[in-house]
Amino acid sequence: MRHKGIKVVLVSSAVVLIVIVLIVLAERQFRGSETSVGTETVHSDAEATRETKKELEPDPFLSSGAVTVNYLTVNDYSRPGTKLRNVNAIVIHYVGNPGTTAAQNRSYFEGLKDGHGTSASSHYIVGLDGEIIQCVPLDEISYASNERNGDTIAIECCHPDETGKFNPATYDSLVKLTAALCKTYGLSPDKDIIRHYDITGKMCPLYFVSNEDEWYGFKLAVQTQMQ
Repeated sequence: MRHKGIKVVLVSSAVVLIVIVLIVLAERQFRGSETSVGTETVHSDAEATRETKKELEPDPFLSSGAVTVNYLTVNDYSRPGTKLRNVNAIVIHYVGNPGTTAAQNRSYFEGLKDGHGTSASSHYIVGLDGEIIQCVPLDEISYASNERNGDTIAIECCHPDETGKFNPATYDSLVKLTAALCKTYGLSPDKDIIRHYDITGKMCPLYFVSNEDEWYGFKLAVQTQMQ
């Protein structure tokens, strides 16, 4: 009887040992799979980041001496700091204040942080002498294009008189800036350059709304500049 008892104990012990070994092996296999999945995810994210950086190659014009970077202070009324995830169009505006300079309009945007009322800004302002001021980084939204703030880059343009027509210096810089942005984001001048008017019906930019031929001529000039 004692031998049978010993055999039972030995068999039971062996069974328990086998079960423990199987549990340990299963746990290791599970952890290995989990680690593998985690590594794959991190790798994919890194690849996606590299791919994004590879796709977005800013045109040299945007960092040239033709563009003065003078960012607005981060605030709720002109530069909220909200990330701009996608760029699907370039929106052209006019400042609506004849004779004012790019610097003056930039100061107006900056001053809105103290007024706690109106919200307005743009990524760029093109001045009467062709100067370009960048007010908002390209990876942040500006307050210029209403419901399209979240997927567009906005350009405000100065004009000498009430017609809203841009003088040659402003026009030339606007063409070069818009072409550089189109090249950077892979946009088509024919369908991806729009007016504020095309979003809300506001007469902005006035001259390009009142003169459709001039608007199409501008887009053709951008296309030519990109070549």
